[in-house]
Amino acid sequence: MNRTSIPMLSKSRFVAGLQCPLRLWNQCYHPELATQASPSRQAVFDAGHEVGRVATGLYPGGMLIAEDHLHHEEAVESTRSAMTDPKVPALYEAAFVHDDLRVRVDVLKRLKGGKWDLIEVKSSTSVKNVYEPDVAVQYLALRGLGLNIARAGILHLNNQYVYDGQRLDLEDLFCFCDLTGKIVDRQPEISSKLSELREMLRGSAAPDVSPSRHCRSPYPCEFWEHCTAEKPEFWVMNLSGIGQNKLDELAALGVEDIRDVPDSFPLTALHQRIKACVSDQKEYVAPELAEELRQVEYPIHFLDFETIGPGIPRYANTRPYQTIPFQWSDHILFEDGRIEHREYLHDEDTDPREQVARTLLETLGDEGTIFMYTSYELDVTQRLAEGLPRYGKKLLATLDRFKDLYAVIKRHFYHPQFHGSFSLKSVLPAIVPSMTYGNLAIQEGNQASLEYLRMLDPSASAHERAKIKANLLTYCAHDTLAMVRLREELLKRF
Repeated sequence: MNRTSIPMLSKSRFVAGLQCPLRLWNQCYHPELATQASPSRQAVFDAGHEVGRVATGLYPGGMLIAEDHLHHEEAVESTRSAMTDPKVPALYEAAFVHDDLRVRVDVLKRLKGGKWDLIEVKSSTSVKNVYEPDVAVQYLALRGLGLNIARAGILHLNNQYVYDGQRLDLEDLFCFCDLTGKIVDRQPEISSKLSELREMLRGSAAPDVSPSRHCRSPYPCEFWEHCTAEKPEFWVMNLSGIGQNKLDELAALGVEDIRDVPDSFPLTALHQRIKACVSDQKEYVAPELAEELRQVEYPIHFLDFETIGPGIPRYANTRPYQTIPFQWSDHILFEDGRIEHREYLHDEDTDPREQVARTLLETLGDEGTIFMYTSYELDVTQRLAEGLPRYGKKLLATLDRFKDLYAVIKRHFYHPQFHGSFSLKSVLPAIVPSMTYGNLAIQEGNQASLEYLRMLDPSASAHERAKIKANLLTYCAHDTLAMVRLREELLKRF
């Protein structure tokens, strides 16, 4: 029996429903099943809010509709009042309700003749197709209320803007993309989709949707852990990099467990390796592994960076989201077996790049293989060289010494407990069970970036700053020691 009433839709719920109707169903009826946002995911949200706050500077004198989503009716009243005042040139977070649809508009700019610009602020550096329904559903609501919308579009960051270190030039920092034509053309589609989602919500049972690639695109779903809780340990989604078409073919065959994939089913060499490993519960060790791990020059360096990439540039001569290293750790293995650890963490709110470069060159010296995990450290070093001509030649000279432990493992080794992932967080506990990230205060790079910015916050106490600094040093050192132990353990296979 269908429901007589359903929860109101909002802009965010509509976008969630476009991605997956089950996600919308759970948001409306079972929000308790959601997994709390990780620190890194929360950092993304916080960065978006900061970009939105700065963007309001393009529309000076505007009024913020301050009531939160729990007080939407009050926000609608505040919006209505502000719109009747011709002295208010713009509204931030304007709230509306039309046909049981709630929307909040990032910026509503007043124009002459009773017209308005509808502006959605995004923290990205380009306009993505997925943004169009977001703007289109707002347009539908505002037009339904009788507002005359002159333009509707996306305000996003300009990744070519270079901050002079003195004053943000908001006109150059942001770009506006007028999507009015596309938005108008999509109105019938948006209206139809709203009806479809409402009809789904009137149902007596949740829609039957299987977890798949759509759960991560365009946004990570907060119900992923709930929806995948009963999947087999060696789920076919753990076939590293498998495409959606192959997953659909396996689903049609009723196959969920990697061990049940038919021998006749076409798999890549890597997928065949994974299947064999989980079926036999044995490691795959290629004979080339030993040679690659031993093909080194001493002293061997194991290097890791921690970085920030703020959307709003923080330091002179930097662009939005430019990668800025603030910390490095280097475990050095000498030929006689000695291990020495060196590290640097920039703990002042000044551009850290020069000090990072200078101290990095001191620790790396002129010789020795430099192990990294993925090519990130190589990329960071190259960008550091480009931004610091004074150190550029010496930094670039180190690049030929880098060796990617991630790539070596992916080519020549597999353990059933990798579960399809070659990330350090997956590989380390499988090969070196005594080393985990679970007991660390900081457990991932994005969290490290967030904590570093917290440490720089003037409102943080001296005690809190010292605590964060210690946690950052521990985390980064753990990453480099992990590489030492991984290489050590893998060489024991020979």
